[in-house]
Amino acid sequence: MTRAKARKPTKGKQARGKQTRGKRLFGGLPWFAWLLIALAIAGVVVFVRLYPPGQTPGDNTGKPRAAIVDQLSILEVNEAFIAKVTSELEDYGFEVDLYQGDEITVDFYRELATRGHKLIIFRAHSGILGGGDYYVPTTVLFTNEEYSTGKHRRDQLADRLLMGAPGPNQPVMFGITPSFVSESMKGRFDDTVIIMMGCGGIALPDLAEAFVDKGASAYLAWHLSVLLHYTDEATTYLLRQLCSEQATIQEVVDSTMAAIGPDPQYEAELECYPSETGDKTIEELLQIARPDLSGEAM
Repeated sequence: MTRAKARKPTKGKQARGKQTRGKRLFGGLPWFAWLLIALAIAGVVVFVRLYPPGQTPGDNTGKPRAAIVDQLSILEVNEAFIAKVTSELEDYGFEVDLYQGDEITVDFYRELATRGHKLIIFRAHSGILGGGDYYVPTTVLFTNEEYSTGKHRRDQLADRLLMGAPGPNQPVMFGITPSFVSESMKGRFDDTVIIMMGCGGIALPDLAEAFVDKGASAYLAWHLSVLLHYTDEATTYLLRQLCSEQATIQEVVDSTMAAIGPDPQYEAELECYPSETGDKTIEELLQIARPDLSGEAM
């Protein structure tokens, strides 16, 4: 058998091979490709440091954002209340987001702390569920998501979600508990003022404690049941005082109770948690530089 003679590469081929090897580094990629990858990684690192997981960047307007969570809109829409409160907040310098109706689900609450609001008004059913042989009494904030045994099973099994009807002849809905705020909500409510308009929002301290532990600077709520038209009127007055005067939170609470009085049927009164925040103004609680209407810091 005749052996085939191996051919030596020509000088031209050798030169081209050396030239190609000289241009490629690190597993065959050109140097500029690795530079682009390094820059991309650096960009991701900077973004994560600025906006930790669970937080989202702001809207770049330089203004703080406020939210009105109007879960009660499926029962009774109060356009005058929404308009007045929105106007007060915008005059203060807030960008206002309104959430209503079917938007108010379990997953909406789960993501709420990631949206960057500095003040949140919950126009929502709340109350105490439990007691007896089944559950330890706990404060519940209702959603507009109808109850189902097959949904959110992990949260149901851990009693982070409970079921209940917000009122007579109303469907059974999911309600979030303080443990849902602590364990299932993403992000934090850093330096956020919470105004809870529902019934018994501070009859027990559990929900207030959960929001404050989650970063909120103050939690304002009524200690007993309230009528809807009463809490709309009282909250409108409260917001006007908070946004228009350099008064402390306790002064605003006292002023609201003096002007509007307790609930005419249930005698509910407005309270602030924790008590030591009562001697601070809203600007001190929010930890923001208040913008004027032209967008410049005051």
